[in-house]
Amino acid sequence: MYRSIAEARSVAEAAARAGGAVVRAALDGPAQVRNKGAVDLVTEVDLASEAAILRLLQDRMPGVPVLAEEGGGASTGATRWVVDPLDGTTNFVHGFPSFGVSVALQHEGQVVAGCVYDPVRDQAYSAGRGLGATCEGRPLRVSATHSLDRALLLTGFAYDRRERADFYLRFVKAFLEQSQGLRRAGSAAIDLCHVAAGRADGFWEFGLNVWDVAAGVLLVEEAGGQVTDMLGGPLDLDKPRLLATNGGVHGAMGAVLRPLLLSSAAMA
Repeated sequence: MYRSIAEARSVAEAAARAGGAVVRAALDGPAQVRNKGAVDLVTEVDLASEAAILRLLQDRMPGVPVLAEEGGGASTGATRWVVDPLDGTTNFVHGFPSFGVSVALQHEGQVVAGCVYDPVRDQAYSAGRGLGATCEGRPLRVSATHSLDRALLLTGFAYDRRERADFYLRFVKAFLEQSQGLRRAGSAAIDLCHVAAGRADGFWEFGLNVWDVAAGVLLVEEAGGQVTDMLGGPLDLDKPRLLATNGGVHGAMGAVLRPLLLSSAAMA
């Protein structure tokens, strides 16, 4: 088991870098791709990255269960590692430079340490609960934006987007009308790093998994931001319906999301 949050943060960063080294080595090579779903891909790089992460975690912190995207594992447990070996696989396959490796330690339902590694920029975003958030050792801080019409927002689309395009586009339309700008880059882990670093002011997305967001949620919180469920309640990491912001636009984004969510539920 882990002895301290500082130790867990160090191990999370080492593991994310180990997986990231595999991804970086494959940046210019062809990837063997198979489909897990209509728009959900996996490559041999995902699998090799996950194997490298698991080896390091077993070596540095033996006995702690792991839940990993490709290999499954600890669906429950008081303490577990949560691993996404390559978040943004579709981007990776196409050479679009937004993808990352995410490793987090969860204890009693709370993320206590985590790291998202950006292989394109060779940067590690690390956080420990109560210890702050950093990128390559430099402190991270969310933006100071307090007005939604001056906010740059990020989002993503779930794997059922072909079947539910109209549902997701209702939210896109609302935020296009009320924000300064909206981006969809294809990696929730990297999007959360952008919020933590103050490059973007808010992020929402449906259909995520715990491995997509565990480390990124902690990064945003430790950089001074706010993370909740879209209706404003506590976030369920196992079924995240995520709203993450700098805090200053959290209420305004919630006010946009809430009526859309409630009207969608009423129509269901």
